[in-house]
Amino acid sequence: MIRVAVAGAAGRMGEAVVAAVEGADDLRLTGRADPSLGTTLADVLGDADVVVDFTQPDTALENALACVAAGVHVVIGTTGFDVEPLREIGPRPPANVFIAPNFAISAVLMMRFAAEASRHMAKAEIIELHHDRKLDAPSGTAARTAELMQGDVPIHSVRLPGLVAHQEVILGDVGQTLTIRQDSLTRESFMPGVLLAVRRVGELDSSPVIGLEHLLF
Repeated sequence: MIRVAVAGAAGRMGEAVVAAVEGADDLRLTGRADPSLGTTLADVLGDADVVVDFTQPDTALENALACVAAGVHVVIGTTGFDVEPLREIGPRPPANVFIAPNFAISAVLMMRFAAEASRHMAKAEIIELHHDRKLDAPSGTAARTAELMQGDVPIHSVRLPGLVAHQEVILGDVGQTLTIRQDSLTRESFMPGVLLAVRRVGELDSSPVIGLEHLLF
């Protein structure tokens, strides 16, 4: 049984993670950290094997460093923060860090297909669309997609109410275009990837690991 605490537990993603952990037979929810609940990360670290962090870019790094120092593995879905301090911990950290710009398996497949397509098409651009409460732009998914693709890939960000998480990669060449689109219609779409990371983070051979593709392929 893996003991799991959730940081950012009162947010929309945090609530979905809490429900997913509670619904898994091999996981046990041991704590929920969130300012609106009156609980801090320090309050839940002692009982957890793994912390899942869906907080804010300005707190995610501090939370990750605290988890590693306490010997607690951390799975991070927050994006828009500098990961270099996590690389500087060294080759044998007290605990592992796993970060995913996107936990939806369909999004990981979209990134993989886009990277392959960019080898054969002349140019590409990315349009990423998210809800209006998302703080970072471009999204971590879009930035990661562009990083995996060949060439200079511009990114256009849209923030509107009614959206969840969506991305189009449009590739063009002489007389032809190719569009690859991924849509997350509910936050439950991210939960299989989150639970996969929770189950695998303790087995990682290196840390930090960035990208769900490292657990899928």
